[in-house]
Amino acid sequence: MDPILLYGVPEGCSLGAIVALECAGKPYRLCRIEMPGEVSGEAFRRINPLGETPSFMTASGEVLSQSAAILRHIAGGPTDHRLDEMLSFLTTTFFGGFSPLWQAVEGATEAEKAFLIPNGRRKVAKAHAQLETLLAGRDWLVGERPTIADAYFFAVARWNEFHQAIDRTAYPAVNRLFQRLQADPAVRFAVAIEHEEPATSAGGFRGHVSLEEVLEAVAIPA
Repeated sequence: MDPILLYGVPEGCSLGAIVALECAGKPYRLCRIEMPGEVSGEAFRRINPLGETPSFMTASGEVLSQSAAILRHIAGGPTDHRLDEMLSFLTTTFFGGFSPLWQAVEGATEAEKAFLIPNGRRKVAKAHAQLETLLAGRDWLVGERPTIADAYFFAVARWNEFHQAIDRTAYPAVNRLFQRLQADPAVRFAVAIEHEEPATSAGGFRGHVSLEEVLEAVAIPA
């Protein structure tokens, strides 16, 4: 059985896992989950009780539901503490910086927006400044080549294009990394898949499956 990634659209952080799967080169399938409707529905909650994406069904049928765990499973290999450290920063501080901004566009009152938007912009700016320090002149977040950390970074960093929280050029190393990844074939493939545009896999993509097919595969009644 091919592994299946259940990824959220539009603009989900799940995009990082699609990039990781493409780079891994092994067979995989995808299941598209619409947000906010389908992701909070009863059917998807049978896969992920928290109602969050991504979720990932491994080749053995085990279901994982946290980005860091999914990315580490896809990448495989020995323990890498530096990589884990960077993933922890990205999935907490960097991701969390955008949380107030998403709250502001998801039904907040005008009074709430007056607090959430400035707070979110400050948090995003601080996270970018911290990441600029962590990059320390390197081309990639960890080591001398791109890793799952870079894939996840791009998935989250692109949210700035929607929220216009900061001017990314104020963080030169972060901006160079973003532009480098934007041109990466695996990233371009993942973005095209998310936008339902024509895309040719250079990895192991074997097509989409429905949520009902996933539920059947893990023996969970639809």
